[in-house]
Amino acid sequence: MPKRKGGIPTLTSKAPTAGLLSVMVALFVFSLVPTVTWGQPAPRPPTNLQGEDFPLDDGRRIQLTWALSPDDREGGLVEEYILLRSTKEEGPYTELPYSIPLGSDSYVDSGEVDENGVTVVEEPRNNIKFYYKIIALGKGGVRSEECLIDGPVVATRQWFHPGRVNMLVASIVLSLLILFFIWQASLGKELYIRPLAGLEAVQEAIGRATEMGKPVLFIPGIMDMDDIQTIAGVTILGRVARMVAEYDADILVPCSRSLVMTIASEVVREAYLDAGRPDAFKPDNIRYLTDDQFGYVAGVDGIMLRERPAANFYLGTFYAESLILAETGASVGAIQIAGTAMPSQLPFFVAACDYTLIGEELFAASAYLSKEPKQLGSLVGQDWGKLIFLLFIIIGSIIAIFNQLNPDLISIKSWFEIQ
Repeated sequence: MPKRKGGIPTLTSKAPTAGLLSVMVALFVFSLVPTVTWGQPAPRPPTNLQGEDFPLDDGRRIQLTWALSPDDREGGLVEEYILLRSTKEEGPYTELPYSIPLGSDSYVDSGEVDENGVTVVEEPRNNIKFYYKIIALGKGGVRSEECLIDGPVVATRQWFHPGRVNMLVASIVLSLLILFFIWQASLGKELYIRPLAGLEAVQEAIGRATEMGKPVLFIPGIMDMDDIQTIAGVTILGRVARMVAEYDADILVPCSRSLVMTIASEVVREAYLDAGRPDAFKPDNIRYLTDDQFGYVAGVDGIMLRERPAANFYLGTFYAESLILAETGASVGAIQIAGTAMPSQLPFFVAACDYTLIGEELFAASAYLSKEPKQLGSLVGQDWGKLIFLLFIIIGSIIAIFNQLNPDLISIKSWFEIQ
């Protein structure tokens, strides 16, 4: 009990009273509880939810539209919309983690992938029925009634894109050009191909090796047979090997892939057979060294220093080893012909080799050397196609410039756009 001292009541205990302690605890607990809006009315639901396949795609998107909630206005009750999806009308429905802001009356469901590439929501699959619901979310998390879509929606794949008729026409023109020139080559008509200095020098290089009694070294790159440049290099190997067989010289083909070695061996064997000298073929000259990049380079450099070939061919895919190979070849005094489609390695070959095939010249070399009608006609047809497409690019650029000055001047600009 409090005592009086000088007419003023005092507390005899040092601890707070039970009432004060209760008030402090209540205030602390209340501070931890999130604020809840009590009695907040639910917004009215959106209506007329419709869905259809998204046009001109690969069957993985669905276009959804709806009529906005009457409470979707400035200062209204709606904060955003929520979509739910299911493969059955009766459910269960999965809430899609899309944030659809107020004022939006459409959405394209195409699945969702997070920043790490992990699928959060699967995209609509082709030819699978989907059902949707939409809900208006109000303040305080209050939800409206659900609006169900009227019937299932199916995403389908379209076979033809009307907006890409220009590409269809270009493909048909290119195909007709190739077929026409193949037909012309089959009739024996001589087709003009721009002379390539590197290929013109093949016969000279092999002839020099024959006169000196030294072998020809052919390197088809360091990649496997799944690389298009390796395929081009092995194709050229067949032409070079036949010429070597006709000149009664030797050819060395060190390989960095076992499959390349197997195919190269058969290509060289067939070349000697076609030249009428199957007995001159030496299987040990086509050998496998190692898959290791610089281990392979060391092995090839050793072959160069021991055998001292008179002609070196580097045709295929090359990386950091290009300059090492080319410098070693130059040190033994060989004529060197290189070819690759690797832009970063072309400067080294140009600096260290006598002749270099740049880019697609490597792929044209087989047709150039063989004169085979199908390859020759295909090559000339593609060149004519490139010329036509270049003219269209120039015309399209001019049209684009004039359209910037006067958008209504020329109306065929869309023909030069790829959708």
